[in-house]
Amino acid sequence: MAVAELSTSFTETATCFRSSQLSLSSSSSSSSSSSSRFSHHLRRSFCPSPRTRNPTISCSVTSDQVQTPTVVQAETPKGKSECYGVFCLTYDLKAEEETKSWKKLINIAVSGAAGMISNHLLFKIASGEVFGPDQPVALKLLGSERSVQALEGVAMELEDSLFPLLREVSIGTDPYEVFQDAEWALLIGAKPRGPGMERADLLDINGQIFAEQGKALNASASPNVKVIVVGNPCNTNALICMKNAPNIPAKNFHALTRLDENRAKCQLALKAGVFYDQVSNMTIWGNHSTTQVPDFLNARIKGLPVKEVIKDHKWLEEEFTEKVQKRGGVLIQKWGRSSAASTAVSIVDAIKSLITPTAEGDWFSSGVYTNGNPYGIAEDIVFSMPCRSKGDGDYELVKKVIFDDYLLKRIKKSEAELLAEKRCVAHLTGEGIGFCDLPEDTMLPGEM
Repeated sequence: MAVAELSTSFTETATCFRSSQLSLSSSSSSSSSSSSRFSHHLRRSFCPSPRTRNPTISCSVTSDQVQTPTVVQAETPKGKSECYGVFCLTYDLKAEEETKSWKKLINIAVSGAAGMISNHLLFKIASGEVFGPDQPVALKLLGSERSVQALEGVAMELEDSLFPLLREVSIGTDPYEVFQDAEWALLIGAKPRGPGMERADLLDINGQIFAEQGKALNASASPNVKVIVVGNPCNTNALICMKNAPNIPAKNFHALTRLDENRAKCQLALKAGVFYDQVSNMTIWGNHSTTQVPDFLNARIKGLPVKEVIKDHKWLEEEFTEKVQKRGGVLIQKWGRSSAASTAVSIVDAIKSLITPTAEGDWFSSGVYTNGNPYGIAEDIVFSMPCRSKGDGDYELVKKVIFDDYLLKRIKKSEAELLAEKRCVAHLTGEGIGFCDLPEDTMLPGEM
């Protein structure tokens, strides 16, 4: 799947305007005066607030008009990222009849916010499609220093879309500030795997990003923040993030395997000649890699076991899993880039599965912490398993599933891979020195 490059470091630049006297006023004024104040605000909106009281560089010129800067004393840090444009205005949600019935505003942090996945996802969240038509949201967008202008463009498009439920947008490059009071953290940003890069190297590079973000969530986010890790390798990245956020319940961390589930449902529906909403109880077991196990043994089509509907068991055992695993690679060949829109849809599905009661008898897949699992899977890893939810943001593991030798053998292979990944990143989880003995290269095509 598509990933966006993310850096956790930040520096002050000479193009930042940080005067505490400049702001976007909601009072009426002449168009020229309003335009002037607005342009000044835009220049200051993207500069991350320092966490310590230090002198900052201030000038009111663009990057191609560099002048000798003056040093001014920074104001007391606000502990949050900068708001953007019209979203800096203060709104009273009880002032209008329509908003009186709205729920309390929730804070949603998104990393890799300037990437293609986010470009699809953010507008779904802002429209009310994800959290509901009565749920106002505040979007807190995290990017890298190189993506600051792109973040500005995202914020401008969100402005122009006039979403009533979108009450706040803030952008920044410091996760400690962007994650302030976040109740949902959608961690999409990660470094893509480059040519010749070993999988162990990618685990280390992205692991450092998610270790830092875990610390930032631990320090700044809501104590019950729900975290969905999308950046790959997402299972182990979720484990690293979780280990660096000891104050947040381990159960709150998820690795996204919903796109794999959706792809599996699609393939079963195509084979059975039914629409995909007739496929239920689909589980993806294990790692988001080519060791993942799409479970046709427990899945159902029109309420019947898959193996009763699809008589071609050889296809199920040999072609089905490979089709699901390689779907991203086929898409890249056709489309010229990895999946973004379908990944965004799967993130929406994953969130909805946690905030909507699961249909009776059904379940969904998510990469979650294995401690206490009823399946005999090794503990202390993040492993995709079947889950149910009461719609309160929490979940429980499904106990009534069946296994055969075919399924168990493949689950064990994925388990072994995740245990090897865990050993590889031990230095990032506080468990000693990392040692990489990865058995083979199992990255999905979309991650290359």
